[in-house]
Amino acid sequence: MFPAMPPALPGGGTFPVEIVLLSTEEPERMLEFAKQIQAKAMQSGAFFFPPIIDTKIDQPQAEVMLDHDKVASLGLNLQDVGSDLSAMFGGNFVNRFNIAGRAYKVIPQIKRADRLNPDQIRDVYVTGPSGKLIPLSTVATIREKTVPRSLNRLQQLNAVTISGASRLPLDQALKLLEAEAARILPKGYTVDYTGESRQLRVEGDKFLPAFALAVTLIFLVLAAQFNSFRDPFIILLGSVPLALFGAMIFMFEKSPNPNLKFFTNAWTTSFNIYSQVGLVTLVGLISKNGILIVQFANKLQQDGLTKIAAVAEASRVRLRPILMTTIATVAGHMPLVFVTGAGAKARNSIGLVLVGGMTIGTIFTLFIVPSLYVLIAKTHHEGREEENEISDANGSLESDAESELPEPALARDGNGRWSPA
Repeated sequence: MFPAMPPALPGGGTFPVEIVLLSTEEPERMLEFAKQIQAKAMQSGAFFFPPIIDTKIDQPQAEVMLDHDKVASLGLNLQDVGSDLSAMFGGNFVNRFNIAGRAYKVIPQIKRADRLNPDQIRDVYVTGPSGKLIPLSTVATIREKTVPRSLNRLQQLNAVTISGASRLPLDQALKLLEAEAARILPKGYTVDYTGESRQLRVEGDKFLPAFALAVTLIFLVLAAQFNSFRDPFIILLGSVPLALFGAMIFMFEKSPNPNLKFFTNAWTTSFNIYSQVGLVTLVGLISKNGILIVQFANKLQQDGLTKIAAVAEASRVRLRPILMTTIATVAGHMPLVFVTGAGAKARNSIGLVLVGGMTIGTIFTLFIVPSLYVLIAKTHHEGREEENEISDANGSLESDAESELPEPALARDGNGRWSPA
């Protein structure tokens, strides 16, 4: 026995792995290839049980084969023969009649006891010329064969679905079946998916566009905030790659063989949809470390410090806020790392990515962002020095002009007042 989680989103299938073989060939031929893929899947040891094939060719069917030459020689009409057989075995109503104010269907059909097996079909009669009854066995034979229970179709093609539960992550299990299908299936066959597998294949490759959009949006917001394209580039380049590296340590250090016990299995996860959500979230969380350093360094430059002195002072002053916010973020997501029970794997994936990325990314950010700031950042105190020089020059010119003016001569008059001489 093994646990199987129901799909998180409605519309999912019964099992996580659901791959569909599509072709225009008959179901019998498609079933042969599906059984070969099923055997290869079990030989790999990646599935808990042999993958289930939905096509079952085990339903008996009897076909009435009319001899056209005999039908023509007896003067019968194929349309009339078909109408008689449809009326006797079809079960369709032809009219209604009323009894005691209630309507009932009129269904022309032979008794159930006379149509329980195919051999009884030979004993029925069809209408011949001039209303003469002719045994069906005279113009027809019965051919028995086995047919599929249902004719499954997808995208207007015959479909055979292979479903199962794998020990591997869903993406790896699908890649295993895809590789076997590419090796076994001839030309004219295609592979599609249903349920969770379809969601993964259709929506799973949207991570890179979503990640690029998140980085671009943050870059544009920071560019508007700092009124510069250099500062956002320093913030993102100095923090995001390092945080991603820290998060991926907890994703790619997992043992590739799920049946082999490895010391990293307890604190690692796989690259799944939940870890992808954690990576996109990590971009916004780790960027605030660079923002704190760059913003304060710019302010110190405007106050007159050099670029190196400003970023060194900013790193020292902003160290405590960076550590406080990082510790709070890591502590807040730590319960996701240790949670157990139903749905724990999804929470563990998000928690490990955020905790690992924030911890390792913060450590490297404290060294990389100041280095990039010294190399790339704009010198913000040059404009201020020019303004100071201009104001000093204006002040000296004013003082020189005042010193060149002659001093007025004053003399005391008879009333004791001072007046120009």
